[in-house]
Amino acid sequence: MSSPTFGIEITRLDNEPRPAVKADMAVIGLVGTAPGANPEQYPLNDPVLVFSDDPVAIAALGPTGSLAGQLELINAQLGDFQRSARVVIVRTDPGVDAAALMTALVGNSALKTGIHALRAAGPKLGVVPRLIGVPGYTHQQESGVAAVNITAPGTGFTVGAALTATGGGGTGFAATVASVDGTGGITGLNITNGGKNFVTAPTIAAAGGTGATFVAVVGKLANPIVAALPSLCSALLAHAVITGPHSTLQGYTDWRETIQSDRLIPVESWIKVGASATLMDSVGAVLGIGVRRDHEKGGRPFHSWANQPVQGIVGPGRNIDFSLTDGSTEGQSILALNGGVILRGEAGVETAIASGGFVFVGTDTAGEDDLWRFYNVTRGRDYIHLMFLRTLRFYLGRFTINGQTIEAIRNTMVSALRDLQAEGDILGYKVSFERDQNSPENLRMGKFTVNFAAEEAPVLRQLGIRSSRYRPALDTLLDNLIAQLDIAA
Repeated sequence: MSSPTFGIEITRLDNEPRPAVKADMAVIGLVGTAPGANPEQYPLNDPVLVFSDDPVAIAALGPTGSLAGQLELINAQLGDFQRSARVVIVRTDPGVDAAALMTALVGNSALKTGIHALRAAGPKLGVVPRLIGVPGYTHQQESGVAAVNITAPGTGFTVGAALTATGGGGTGFAATVASVDGTGGITGLNITNGGKNFVTAPTIAAAGGTGATFVAVVGKLANPIVAALPSLCSALLAHAVITGPHSTLQGYTDWRETIQSDRLIPVESWIKVGASATLMDSVGAVLGIGVRRDHEKGGRPFHSWANQPVQGIVGPGRNIDFSLTDGSTEGQSILALNGGVILRGEAGVETAIASGGFVFVGTDTAGEDDLWRFYNVTRGRDYIHLMFLRTLRFYLGRFTINGQTIEAIRNTMVSALRDLQAEGDILGYKVSFERDQNSPENLRMGKFTVNFAAEEAPVLRQLGIRSSRYRPALDTLLDNLIAQLDIAA
């Protein structure tokens, strides 16, 4: 349109900083079995979005399977002004045996089955589950061949040659030769299946050559679902609550030693529910607490779920000894191994976590980096990243690179981080455009980089109190006594 010769020309400018677009971090994803479910409402390996208080959705799941009761557990944890949580449910085939069930739950990332069906939730349902649980099936472990050490490489072997295991009482071991040297000596192995039920180390042999010897190491193997969850969680920017063997401290320790990911939140305790005190997985309760805490904080996931009441249960699956002041108790030992526990309140016991009820305590992920130890920190950083993705994508392709565009993007980031600092979610931040991070060639190609740093607020998990005598009080006492005696005289 040409400009008027006599009139008014109006042009809308749109290069101001953008308001932050926030992500919903409290959508739950549950994957499990429901043999009696309505197949039309819950097709196998298909994500279905429900509201946790929908009686039709609950009834359609049926009374059996690992998903049964989990929606009610979630609802029991919701707080003031909350009616329901949004839950993406994936129903899997229970299979003919335990191995088939595990295979169905793990699923296939390319086919988007099992836990990987949650990847389809965003495109299909318009929501992305970022709090994930697989009730009932994250604690199982097999005693298998955890490693095979090569003690003599031998000669004449080829890559791909099969290894066999005899003795040891177990079955299912499978491995192949991964690499050989110039004489066909074995230099590397690929264990595809550690087997199960091994009591002692089996004898390992390789086919095709001669002279190779091995020493097998038997140990607890990782749960296959737990092993598959980190990649899924990374793809979704999600965290998964995984529950352990709920048996003994040693059982938890063996299970914990097979896990490493800052996207997994390990919990040792199961729970008892109902008049018959039925034992069931606590994952729905813990995820429900997470939804409640996010709601209490305006949807911002920067706050811990620890020291929160667990409602709707009649007790923890087993009583765990705990003291606020004694690190040698079982509860403190589990917490030191990054686990969460559900504890019983004890009236009149000051070193208990509460005077009554049942309380969840857990602050950690199963990551190795102490900088990202707390799940409120890792979830908070996901929130910031998603907020920037949702907000800054507006600028792509609409604007050319110039000083005004760069300043608008920088100011958009500053404004969002400033609001988080004002709410106490982060302690401080810095946003900068650095010359050494940006070259003329990159600018010419339509690319530039903005740096940001932020410090999430850590959770308070240990309070130190130093107790000592106070001698100046005696000086004051003496002064007062002398003054009184002078008055009396």
